[in-house]
Amino acid sequence: PAPGRRRARSSRRGGWHLGKSLPRRYSFEIKDGRENQISYLKISKLALAFAIIHSKPPGKSSKEYIEYLAKTVSEQDFGWKWKVEVLEAEVLRLRQELLLNRISPRFCLENRKQDTSAEALLGRESINPTSYSSQLEDSGCDVCNDSAFDSLGIASDFHQSEHNVNTSKHWLERVPPLNFCRSSKEQSLTAPVQFLQRLLEIRKLSEGGILQADFSELENDSFTIWNSVSQLLDGLTVFYKSPKFPAPSFLTEGVSVLISLITDTKLSNHVLKKCFKKMEEFKKNLIQIILRNRSVNRFQALHSVSQTLGLLGRNNILRNSLISLLLLEVRQFAEQLLQAHQVQSVYDITQYENIFLLCMILEQLLQNETQESNISSSNYGGEEKIKFLKNLDQIILHLSDEFPLFSLYLWRIVALSHQQAL
Repeated sequence: PAPGRRRARSSRRGGWHLGKSLPRRYSFEIKDGRENQISYLKISKLALAFAIIHSKPPGKSSKEYIEYLAKTVSEQDFGWKWKVEVLEAEVLRLRQELLLNRISPRFCLENRKQDTSAEALLGRESINPTSYSSQLEDSGCDVCNDSAFDSLGIASDFHQSEHNVNTSKHWLERVPPLNFCRSSKEQSLTAPVQFLQRLLEIRKLSEGGILQADFSELENDSFTIWNSVSQLLDGLTVFYKSPKFPAPSFLTEGVSVLISLITDTKLSNHVLKKCFKKMEEFKKNLIQIILRNRSVNRFQALHSVSQTLGLLGRNNILRNSLISLLLLEVRQFAEQLLQAHQVQSVYDITQYENIFLLCMILEQLLQNETQESNISSSNYGGEEKIKFLKNLDQIILHLSDEFPLFSLYLWRIVALSHQQAL
């Protein structure tokens, strides 16, 4: 045992025992290396500063010359980023054209006029842009106007009868080519909108027997579909976060194309299969835009966001998941409001005003789901409804005296939820 202990002790003295830290001489070497690096860095910076001062042109101070160099470097950096974005957009455009040609080779992309609006291409079937803009031009001070949400419940008006063969041929001649010659902000919507418009037009013409189309090609190029829909959703989100009035025409076109896409019986399956997570993210973003908007005259902007959320509910799959999201938000706010009321603390009055928009959308979606319950027996979102209804009657009773209007909306939502359960 004694020699063994001596060997262990000698190994520790030698500095290589694994259970101990590095020897002190090694730690000093590492410390000296770091100090040398810091010293070299300082010397390099100092040498660069002397070089800049020495090379500055006459008539300019050192500060002005340094600012000029920094601006030049940043502009070059921005220039490279811009070139990369342009090349990526061009690659996506070529992939879009290739995909359309694979779906329908007869659908020529080069000889189309560029001034046709999305309303003519889609038969003005999803949203009436005139009424949409006129609603946005309203002062937006009435948050409880049920007539403003009439469009959310008219799902049957969305599907119109097919046009005759001559009209379809006329449409084919008027489809504009893919065009990227616009401002970057507008291009974020127009580029994907033009591609999706063409896809919808091929769908219409193939149904009329004018074109032969193979939509199975969509399965072979999921990147192009996902990227185009993602750009459309991101562009809509950007405009909803900083809206302009009256609404730009390309914003109306973007909403029209999106609703047409998700309500088409054939294309919606391909889109949702590839882009469901992106659609869920888009809905969550719209809900948060409604809740967090604190602008004084915000109701005008929030109405258009609310209308888009309601229109997304025309797709059964998106409607079910949207109902679940809205139930969760309304329930959380009700609990927060009750807690603030019990301890007599200040609650967020702006969020309280905005929550009524979500309640209106939720009520309309539940009504639509109830009306279609005879067609579909799906019980999607049952767990969310159970969580929403749990002890909610007690919350309503505690809030009814201080917040009667909000309590009334909760009662109506509860009644619709119970009706579906029955």
